[in-house]
Amino acid sequence: MEKSKIAKFALPVLLVSMLAACGEEEVAKKEEQYAIPVETTTVLQGNVSSFYSTTATLEAPQEANVVSRIAGLIETINVEEGDRVQKGQILAVIDAKRQQYDLDRSEAEVKIIEQELNRLKKMSNKEFISADSMAKLEYNLQAAIAKRDLAELQVKESHVVSPINGIIAKRYVKAGNMAKEFGDLFYIVNQDELHGIVHLPEQQLTSLRLGQEAQVFSNQQSKNAIHAKVLRISPVVDPQSGTFKVTLAVPNQDAHLKAGMFTRVELKYDTHENVITVPYSALINQDNKQALYVIDGTNANRREVEIGYREGDSVEVVSGLKPGEQVVTRGQQNLKDQSLVEVITPLDLASAKN
Repeated sequence: MEKSKIAKFALPVLLVSMLAACGEEEVAKKEEQYAIPVETTTVLQGNVSSFYSTTATLEAPQEANVVSRIAGLIETINVEEGDRVQKGQILAVIDAKRQQYDLDRSEAEVKIIEQELNRLKKMSNKEFISADSMAKLEYNLQAAIAKRDLAELQVKESHVVSPINGIIAKRYVKAGNMAKEFGDLFYIVNQDELHGIVHLPEQQLTSLRLGQEAQVFSNQQSKNAIHAKVLRISPVVDPQSGTFKVTLAVPNQDAHLKAGMFTRVELKYDTHENVITVPYSALINQDNKQALYVIDGTNANRREVEIGYREGDSVEVVSGLKPGEQVVTRGQQNLKDQSLVEVITPLDLASAKN
């Protein structure tokens, strides 16, 4: 009697347990069949270059401090900071009345001596003229001419002109100020081409050559590269820092860069042509090994690869991959080897998130 009661009680419990186990198996199967959404790209072939990244300070190869050659009151100033000027353009005018008076007097002295020399040369009685007197007058004439030319130069220098093509970077004086002899008036800089000054470790000396390409970026975040070239390489190494100086020629026709800026530089060392490339974002670093997920039907297979040069977001794959294969570029963090995946477009992925 008691055994029949126990059997009646155990049978429903057993059935419930079996039903629960069947439910868990169905849930597990559903979880196993869930496909992980991923984005992919096709493995292509292209060119990838090797770069050495560093920083550079920009300098202007052409610059000039314009000074006053004479002392005097500044009558007019024709330019302001930021103005572009040409070589020989008048920047300012200094009052030169005193210098003009000296010029007039010097010219008069020259004329007097010339007239005296001409009178003596026209005399018929040459014996009354000593050779010493003639020589003295000729020397006096040369001295008077030099004095006149100097006075003429000072009058000319009252017009302050630009010695180079460039832009007025600084103006030190105002109209009405008293200009001192050799006092600073303007600072002009030509930034149509800048020089990037780079100091590299001595180990890089053998990897550089004149004309080698480089890319210059205005800041660390900028992706717009300006193509420069190696202009000069110092043949000596600084014993204090263990570096050598490299000068880059940086074109700057659009005036986007400024002298004194710190820029990011990438020196191109070498280029591998027609090699397998993938987006760098597709790589996964696991246990110090680089791996990719390659699409095989509806599954993603984990595959270890060996990488080479990296340029921007592209990286060279030396081994482990073939052109034309599909690799996962987004969603690979959620994958395991042989994971079931669903390849979707970026638009589908955005809709799925919403």
